[in-house]
Amino acid sequence: MARKIRMGMVGGGRGAFIGGVHRMAAALDGQIELVCGAFSSNPEKSRLSGEDFYLDQNRVYGSFEEMITKEKALPEDKRMDFVSIVTPNHMHFAPAKMALENGFHVVCDKPVSFSMEEALELQKLVRSTGQIFALTHNYTGYPMVKQAKQMIKNGEFGKIRKVVVEYPQGWLSERVESTDSKQAAWRTDPTKSGKAGAMGDIGTHAENLAEYITGLQIAEICADISTLVEGRMLDDDGNVLLRFENGARGVLFASQISAGEENALKIRVYGEKGGLEWHQMEPNTLITRWLDDHMMVYRTGIGNLYPEAQAHTRIPGGHPEGYLEAFANIYRNVAKCIQASLENRDPEEVYTDFPSIEDGVRGMNFIDKVIESGQSEQKWIKM
Repeated sequence: MARKIRMGMVGGGRGAFIGGVHRMAAALDGQIELVCGAFSSNPEKSRLSGEDFYLDQNRVYGSFEEMITKEKALPEDKRMDFVSIVTPNHMHFAPAKMALENGFHVVCDKPVSFSMEEALELQKLVRSTGQIFALTHNYTGYPMVKQAKQMIKNGEFGKIRKVVVEYPQGWLSERVESTDSKQAAWRTDPTKSGKAGAMGDIGTHAENLAEYITGLQIAEICADISTLVEGRMLDDDGNVLLRFENGARGVLFASQISAGEENALKIRVYGEKGGLEWHQMEPNTLITRWLDDHMMVYRTGIGNLYPEAQAHTRIPGGHPEGYLEAFANIYRNVAKCIQASLENRDPEEVYTDFPSIEDGVRGMNFIDKVIESGQSEQKWIKM
């Protein structure tokens, strides 16, 4: 019998930004309910957060270890089905590993782990356990991103030759980590963020989007990585030349010191016959340009779009679908796949489209190679 999929959460308590985003996204389609959580490493803060979410206090835990152990001991018709991990990077691996080992599916914020070694261990666990693992590269959830992917997959632009992807932000233009900004503090701390700053935080989104839309993997990179705010411990700006597996060339830049920019993720892809352009801050619009035809504009919810785009559209054209809906598409698809697993059947293929552990490993490899290239005199580094 179909039922709501039960979610437990690690992190995301009072004062957290991304936890609220995940909870809203998970709840949007009515497929998932939050039933438990370890919302902070501080047990009292976790308890108070559980009160905020109106949870049974017996299912609000002081640690993720306690949550996973006690949830596993509950009857199958009550325990959580999956764990959503919304902590800083250095706290992704341990709860993900324990959840997988104890039979729970996992949704994890990006990047997948603190290091490549951790990512590879999680990859091995996902493959051996058969559990669902989703990584919230949320920009892949937009309908027009899926339209772009299918147009390229079906050869409408011919062989892809050029990819330009950029992700400028301006919020770290000053040394705000020295103030009371919790978000800036952990993202610029190598003990919590890992070896990369801007490249780990938003550069991986740009890398993932480029590979997702084109269906091509990056084969080689040449990176110039900088820390431009004095006293900062990690990179805040980077420029990367790309070579793709099919011979296409590309440029990626990610910057958190582009003063005045908000969240200006943008991608352009060019093939033999034409190209496309998509802006995250205008997500309902996909622009296509053609070598021998007029420019065309595709809009979410309007016209004859590919089924993959239509399946991830909720409302009629002219009504903006944005950041939360893109996140929600990942959660909805995970819920559909878990429901299919509970019913011992294969899920519909359109709902299997969400970033996986394989994308997580690709992202960690990108971080490693970008930093290696940025610190090296060698021109090109193989991915």
